[in-house]
Amino acid sequence: MSTSTMIVLGVIVVLVIWAIGVYNGLVSMRQRVNQAYADIDVQLRQRHDLVPNLVETVKGYAAHERGTLDEVVKARNAAMTAQGPAQQAAAENMLTGALRQLFALAEAYPDLKASTNFQQLQAELTDLENKIAAARRFFNNAVQEYNTGIQRFPAALFASAFGFTPKTFFDLGDERAAVGEAPPVKF
Repeated sequence: MSTSTMIVLGVIVVLVIWAIGVYNGLVSMRQRVNQAYADIDVQLRQRHDLVPNLVETVKGYAAHERGTLDEVVKARNAAMTAQGPAQQAAAENMLTGALRQLFALAEAYPDLKASTNFQQLQAELTDLENKIAAARRFFNNAVQEYNTGIQRFPAALFASAFGFTPKTFFDLGDERAAVGEAPPVKF
C-alpha cells in the first residue's frame, strides 16, 4: 500500500468517525427534547388529576357559580386531549386562565378560602404550576439547543437527510397578553 492510499484511507476514517460523532450528538439532543416534553406531560397529567378535586371542593361552597366551574372542567378536558407542543400550550393556557378565575372566585367565599381541603389543593396546584414552568423552561432550552445543533455547519449538511427537523417551542403565542391580565370576578 502506498503512502497516498494510507493518507486517503486515514482521511476517510476520520471523516466517518467525525460524522458518527455529529449524528450521535444530534440524536442525544433530540432525545433530550423528547424527554423534556415527556416531563412536561407528567406534570400536566398531575395537574389534570388535581383539577377535578379542586372543582368538587369549590362546588360545595359556591354552587351557584356553575359557569366558572364548567369553564374549568371544559378547559381541563381540552388540555387533556391536546396534541403537540403548540396545541397543548394553547389548551394549557386556557386551563390556567380558568383556574385563575376559580381562585379569584374563591376570594368571594371566606368559608371556602378557609377550608383546609381547598388550601391544600391550592398549595398542591401552586407547586405543580411551578414545576410545570420549570419543565417548560427545560423543554424550551432543549429545543433551542437541538434546533441550533441541526442548523449549525456542518451538521446542517446532512441533518435533514437523517430526519432531524426543527422542533416547536412550548410558547404562549397569542395567549401571552390574556395570561398577564387579572381574571374578572363576577357576582
